[in-house]
Amino acid sequence: MRAVEIIARKRDGLSLSNEEIHFFVQGFTEGKIPDYQAAAWLMAVRLQGMDRQETVALTMAIAGSGKRLQLHDIAPFVVDKHSTGGVGDKTTLVVAPLVAAAGVPVAKISGRGLGFTGGTLDKLESIPGFRSDLSVKEFRAQLQAIGLVVAGQSADLAPADGKLYALRDVTATVDSLPLIASSIMGKKIAAGADGIVLDVKVGNGSFMQTEEDALALATLMVEIGQETGRRVRAVLSDMSQPLGRAVGNALELREAIETLQGNGPFDFRQHCLTIAAQALLIAGRFPDGAAAKEHLIRLIESGQAWLKFREWIAAQGGDLRYVDEPARLPAAHWVRELPAPRSAYIAGLNAREVGMASMALGGGRAKKGDPIDYAVGIVLQAKIGDRVEAGQPLLSVHANDEHLLAEVSQRLLAAYTWSDDPVQPPPLLRRIVGAGTPLPNP
Repeated sequence: MRAVEIIARKRDGLSLSNEEIHFFVQGFTEGKIPDYQAAAWLMAVRLQGMDRQETVALTMAIAGSGKRLQLHDIAPFVVDKHSTGGVGDKTTLVVAPLVAAAGVPVAKISGRGLGFTGGTLDKLESIPGFRSDLSVKEFRAQLQAIGLVVAGQSADLAPADGKLYALRDVTATVDSLPLIASSIMGKKIAAGADGIVLDVKVGNGSFMQTEEDALALATLMVEIGQETGRRVRAVLSDMSQPLGRAVGNALELREAIETLQGNGPFDFRQHCLTIAAQALLIAGRFPDGAAAKEHLIRLIESGQAWLKFREWIAAQGGDLRYVDEPARLPAAHWVRELPAPRSAYIAGLNAREVGMASMALGGGRAKKGDPIDYAVGIVLQAKIGDRVEAGQPLLSVHANDEHLLAEVSQRLLAAYTWSDDPVQPPPLLRRIVGAGTPLPNP
């Protein structure tokens, strides 16, 4: 079997066998197939696509390219969640302890922010002492001890994905559905997940700009789950404006803490309840989403979800003084309110532009390895559908560089569109895609 023949077959639109895909992925991972051949193969996949069986084979090749966590000696059923990325998306910080408090073990491999989207690990690491670089032994021990662990991806877990993504990023092949789906699902399978809830974002603040594209990706990942014996559900959620009100690492952590304590923005709370309810459903704990949500609300109101959050942070070395007293978290030197330029209804709020503004303040990365400022970001006071009066605060900008305030403020003002007539806010949740029988919309 030769790499050039596999490239040529895919170039010509032919389906590759499981053996060909495994040969190519393993050869590239081990350094036997050079970057230039892998780049040619990725472009052929981007242009010709892959059928379902090819995509499943690629997923399993990625999952099997390194170590695979086996967790069934710890728990019979472990769940994970994944978001395709968004602005203000701090969902894991609430969903993970909420699901674990309900008695369903959560083991999650998370990532860092890149570009205009935030990363779960960056938010968590705004807590002094918090460790995300856990060994496999530590990962397993924590799951067994408290039923919840969230850590970064180790170098020996699905190493093919890291190598392939680095090439995709520089060869204009990032937007290939089979490549996206196999990357996400390969890592989840390697990390030992039995059930996976996918939060697929739709809108200008996400990588999937249209519902059609998001539905295609969600359906493909659910099908991969079916083929590989996992229970998978995908929630299509709105990202035409930021989720919640806070954008920025420590600011989002504070908002997650408020939500776990029974407060927090309504849209963010409802979103978290829906994602968490899907996790309980795939674990077989409740007959329907309404019953699952009722139970989850009780866990918040009783304080059990909050106690699980504290237990989780402490287990990974985080200083609990910073979560018990969020005012201790990193705070920006300058906080400036941006007033509404006119009296009107907010018709649009471009999530991508808000995310880019936060990145410009230092809250995000242009490339992997860039340092970030945990303190900076934006807190929205009004969102789509709200009426504001001229001079009323629209948002506050949290910055550590005074010179950036004016530049970012202009960018943020340009992110809004206005209407003299009432405007309906966008639906928070679009639809749910699940394995097996169709699921009702939320």
